[in-house]
Amino acid sequence: MKSKHPKGFTLIELLVTISIISMLVGILLPVLDKVRRQARTLVGMNNQRQIVSAVNFFAADNDEFYPESVATIGQGRHWNWQEPTMLTGYKKRSPKLCRSIGEYLRGYIADVNIIFCPNAPRKYKYLQQSWDAGDEWDNPDTTAIQDPVLGTYCFYWNYLVYLGGRRAVFEGPWGPASCGRWQSKLVVSDSLFSGHWRSPDAYGSCERFRNSHAVAEIQVASSYWSRTSGGGTRLENLGVRLHAGYTDGSVENFAPSETIPMKIAISPDGGTPYPDAVGLGTFYLPRKALR
Repeated sequence: MKSKHPKGFTLIELLVTISIISMLVGILLPVLDKVRRQARTLVGMNNQRQIVSAVNFFAADNDEFYPESVATIGQGRHWNWQEPTMLTGYKKRSPKLCRSIGEYLRGYIADVNIIFCPNAPRKYKYLQQSWDAGDEWDNPDTTAIQDPVLGTYCFYWNYLVYLGGRRAVFEGPWGPASCGRWQSKLVVSDSLFSGHWRSPDAYGSCERFRNSHAVAEIQVASSYWSRTSGGGTRLENLGVRLHAGYTDGSVENFAPSETIPMKIAISPDGGTPYPDAVGLGTFYLPRKALR
């Protein structure tokens, strides 16, 4: 006589049911993970559209000029560029210039999630507080008087960076209608970089790529994805699509193989890069940004 489960199932029937459920879960979990990632990608693209809209609205209120870049360090005549992920700089470059993107755009972007890549591993715990504080931001966990904040996107308006070669300098847009000969229309992009001081000899990005791991959040920056660049690993093997937003409001995807390397400039004119030993690394621009 077959043994009965209290609710009427035989033991064999119960085991078969559990096996089927386990098999279905094994099939569905990867599908659900892919759907979640696609949903986060759509959110990220919408974020970049909203960032472009915000700086365009700012320009409409300020004689068609975008905010000044906050990716700088130093004051007066003695200042250098810093990495394009900077949300809050170290100090004001002058009394008339802000050190925080939030100080410029807080009236146009209230929800700080818009400036955070949703595919990044973890959001900086003080992101909303630092955005709201603007130029007055001071990290309560440090003894520094003024702390920088690094984000997950790269911001390019009013930004100069070293490219080398015939076109030695990349020049970000001044405003939605600016049309300098070498001026780009690129406003914002997912970050992609290598050789950074947080993960030397590795690639890094806010977007998760093949065989990557999360680099822990630090006192001034969010977590991001990283993978060693040793062993012959090439950009085209990272297996990820990234996105970039342009002055006309379009957001387009690009592959790591469709990029051009750039170096952070130590000179205000963008013509001299920092030495590699400093550890600011190489950032990768979508090639379309130079057309």
